[in-house]
Amino acid sequence: MAADWVPDVLGEPFEQLTLDLGVEGDNGPLVATLVRLRPNPIAALVQPLRDVDVLYVHGWSDFFFQTQLARFWTGLGARFHALDLRRYGRSLRADNVPGYIDALDDYDVDIEAALVAMGHATDAASRRRLVLLGHSTGGLTLTLWAARNPGRASALVLNSPWLEFQFGAVGRQAIAPLVSARARFDPRGTQPVVDLGFYTRAQTEVGALPLPVDEPSWRPERGFPTRPGWLAAILEGHRRVAAGVEVGCPVLVLLSARSTPPISWNETMTSTDSVLVVDDIAKSATRIGRLVTIARIDGAIHDVFLSRPEPRAQAYRDLERWLRAR
Repeated sequence: MAADWVPDVLGEPFEQLTLDLGVEGDNGPLVATLVRLRPNPIAALVQPLRDVDVLYVHGWSDFFFQTQLARFWTGLGARFHALDLRRYGRSLRADNVPGYIDALDDYDVDIEAALVAMGHATDAASRRRLVLLGHSTGGLTLTLWAARNPGRASALVLNSPWLEFQFGAVGRQAIAPLVSARARFDPRGTQPVVDLGFYTRAQTEVGALPLPVDEPSWRPERGFPTRPGWLAAILEGHRRVAAGVEVGCPVLVLLSARSTPPISWNETMTSTDSVLVVDDIAKSATRIGRLVTIARIDGAIHDVFLSRPEPRAQAYRDLERWLRAR
């Protein structure tokens, strides 16, 4: 693990730490990257979340850049950290296959390395509470991690988590055997392009992408190319959720009120989720824990915190109200 925090691409007061995972990829060692926002010193003394550490994990074809989200948490007194997983964003190296993973459980190494750096190692006995915050694929990853590590997190906040396949349980069950068979002999083979760039266009039209980083490879317009091995890992995660898991802590799930199928461009994509079928996600969310709160945000897009100002403000209001109650 790197010894020092260094300035982050987001600028002051964000910092980053490269995490040596001790895992060899095809062309060298894999790394993850932890980003932190230095705490607000006054809020850290008097606000209600002054004993809380937050770990954020991004979605597919993504990386952490949501500075407003970080400042929301530090404004309530929390310490905010975000993790760019292996082969994503700050952790993506020239010879990596972007976003590739054989099993979502492999991310346990990335998450544990981040928690060690945050003071939440399994043997650290930290007095601070841990809140996990995941978007889309990151929400699926953290849900499964929490279920395998009961008692580690005090709360789980999920922003449009990818808990079910877009064609529903029937579609998932139909294609899973075919995907798994191909993943066994050609895990990194090519697949048809399914992202036509509509979600990126929607984010651009609502003004949600004032990216401060000139790194198009970190967040391509049409997403990363998908691979059979990666898709098999995702479908296995969906299968586990459908069978029921217990994350062992209160959960808040934030979702758009509606979805728009990403078949052709439609202006409604600027006020709906054009990535997931939100009704299916809401149903799947009832299978991840004993105490799950679902908030539907009218006018929100897939990342509710990148929506237009009013639905974005509603998402923050719902999140703060839930946090203060819990």
